[in-house]
Amino acid sequence: MSPKRAVYRAAAFGLIAPFSLTACGDGGDSDSNPLTGSSSAAAGDGKTLVVGSANFPENQLLAEIYAEALEAKGLKVTRKFDIGAREVYYDQIVKGGISVFPEYNGALLAVAVDKTSTATGTEEINAELKKKLPSSVEILDSAEAQDKDSVTVTAETAKKYNLKTLADLKPVAGKLTLGAGSEFKTRQQGWIGLQKIYGVEFGKFQPLDAGAQSTLLKLLESDKVQAANIYTTDPAIVEDKLVVLEDPKNLFSSQNVTPLVYKSAVNDTAKAALNGVSAKLTTADLQDMMKKLVNDKEDASTVAKEWLTKAGLVN
Repeated sequence: MSPKRAVYRAAAFGLIAPFSLTACGDGGDSDSNPLTGSSSAAAGDGKTLVVGSANFPENQLLAEIYAEALEAKGLKVTRKFDIGAREVYYDQIVKGGISVFPEYNGALLAVAVDKTSTATGTEEINAELKKKLPSSVEILDSAEAQDKDSVTVTAETAKKYNLKTLADLKPVAGKLTLGAGSEFKTRQQGWIGLQKIYGVEFGKFQPLDAGAQSTLLKLLESDKVQAANIYTTDPAIVEDKLVVLEDPKNLFSSQNVTPLVYKSAVNDTAKAALNGVSAKLTTADLQDMMKKLVNDKEDASTVAKEWLTKAGLVN
């Protein structure tokens, strides 16, 4: 990947705060939290829905889609994007500081709700979430769209070590460096699970935080790391002919895009609007929209409106 494209990859998303890239939406820095200094009353005035997002581009795009879908139904929306890690924003949703948030069901369950859960499929994950989420919040309908964690390598590395699946890493991982967001090191759906489930122990771990997505891709393609935790909807996978290693033992659970809402702030009209998004949104849609953001340099609000119009959700 050229330096110019790597710089653009970060700039195109309008990133202000640092972010890291593990488990679909985790990472970042609480110092840049846009909720700092605000109270939970922001979402509880009965009139305004606070739509939040984590601090990485795809989640901000999804939050914009939710916000525009809600506004199309005549609902008033305040945007609180770029909040940070799940460890920061989840408590804000539970307490009512955020009304609506685009979540990824598998990561929500495994990271915030039940770290001991072994659920991997969409229905199983959602059933557990409905039982175990705090009473103040609920999930709405999941989309078909998923953005899963992966361990990804370059085509050259895959050929050199004959890598097709995560299991293939076991005899060679000691020679390799894995790059990922810093939290990947401590998660079951990450470094720990790679060791327990596949017996894979990398020789080195390269943690990333600020500017992680563009930096990680640069490190991978320059062979400074030989494997990387890349989101499966990243357009670089296709564009740069990267190889996503198959996960036959389901280390990485289903990660369906799923609205997480503060119950008392969200009425039936809002729920219908959000469920309408889930009914239409596919993985292919996500991949196409991310390509528009990265390669075509379109603004996130423009991409969101284009998709909503095409899906028949706004006029």
